[in-house]
Amino acid sequence: MSEKTLKVTLVKSKYGRGKRHIACVHGLGLRKMHHTVVVEDTPAVRGMINRISFMLRVEEN
Repeated sequence: MSEKTLKVTLVKSKYGRGKRHIACVHGLGLRKMHHTVVVEDTPAVRGMINRISFMLRVEEN
C-alpha cells in the first residue's frame, strides 16, 4: 500500500507574514528558505498548503 506524498519547498521568506502563515510554515516542518520536506497528502496538509501557496513550490511524488 503506497502513501501519497508531496514534496514542499519554501521559496519565499516567512518573515513579515501573519501569525497564521508562520504557523502553517512551521506546521509543515519548513525551517528556512529553500528547505524541502516530504509530507503525507492529507486534507490537513492540503489546507496548510492552500493558505500559504504563494510561498511554496509543491511537487507530487
